[in-house]
Amino acid sequence: MRKLTLASVAIVLASVEAMAQKHPSGTATDVTNAQIQAALKKTASAAVSDQQLRIVDIDGEYNVAVGILHRAKTNGKPSGALIHEKVTEVYQILSGDGTFVTGGKLVDPKESAPDSEIVRVLAGPSISGSSIEGGVSRKVGPGDIIVVPPNTPHGFSEITTEVAYSVVRIDGHKLLPAGYVAK
Repeated sequence: MRKLTLASVAIVLASVEAMAQKHPSGTATDVTNAQIQAALKKTASAAVSDQQLRIVDIDGEYNVAVGILHRAKTNGKPSGALIHEKVTEVYQILSGDGTFVTGGKLVDPKESAPDSEIVRVLAGPSISGSSIEGGVSRKVGPGDIIVVPPNTPHGFSEITTEVAYSVVRIDGHKLLPAGYVAK
């Protein structure tokens, strides 16, 4: 019985060593608050801004992108809506507030052109619409986090005060250009 136990331990140790060799530790990628603030300042006068700051290849298996967005006050009107077909987005509201909607159905859906920035750099194949019919609405404000899976209609039905939020995009299909760094 003791030989079986020692053999089991040897197999586990060999497996751990093999995993450590297959997945060496990498270098962390930083996105500083100064970079975020500079990106927001650069497009402060735009009603809508979505800026990809970095896209990182994670061990050749998937890409992770980090961006910053802002949306102007909408005076009770929707700010448009989107579906990203293959990319998951994780938003964290930094400032401002509004009503965010997920699910339901896009109104007036239009496929984004393959050569558009949203497809090439921001979120892969996407569909835009003027608003969402149905869906789940929630009030959002600073500190709130929203996870939007692929193929989920999402957008603001109202923005009470200008909203700034960070986005982490998880790209399991490696559609976004790894190594991208905003200029």
